[in-house]
Amino acid sequence: MQVMECKAPAGSLLGDTTISQAYFHDSYSAPLSRDQDVASLFFAIFGHRPRWMTWTLLIRNKLAAMAGLEAATTDEFLSARQKDRYAVGDKIGIWPIYALSDTEVVAGRDNTHLDFRVSILKASNGDGQRVVVTTVCKVHNLAGRVYLFFIVPFHRLGVRQLLTNAVRAGRI
Repeated sequence: MQVMECKAPAGSLLGDTTISQAYFHDSYSAPLSRDQDVASLFFAIFGHRPRWMTWTLLIRNKLAAMAGLEAATTDEFLSARQKDRYAVGDKIGIWPIYALSDTEVVAGRDNTHLDFRVSILKASNGDGQRVVVTTVCKVHNLAGRVYLFFIVPFHRLGVRQLLTNAVRAGRI
């Protein structure tokens, strides 16, 4: 069981140009112990947040809304549930889906300070199936750069913890 930082996967629906031109991007992979669709993987990872993360994100969303940015409401954030089927434009969790295939879902949000995308990709390698979570941020202004300066350390810790917890709990 190992969560590792890795390169963004080739062939991702995010596209090589989006990744290479991003102000910030990172990718983490973890082994898969069972086969499941990408929506189930999304919820297995992002649907089980540690308490500290839930509170941090709720506060961030409130502050973002007060600043006029698009953010999930508390109710939307706390009550996100998996549906049977998804299509581009639907929300998965709290984010709209921008791209979807049998092996990958790309969701995110566009805002005045930055646009972000998160990809959950099922990948095969010599060791079997893995899930790769890639985050990409395109900043639009100084506010986006300042935001990422403060958020990136929490982001890195959070993604690693979400993946580690999902592996340990046998959800992925």
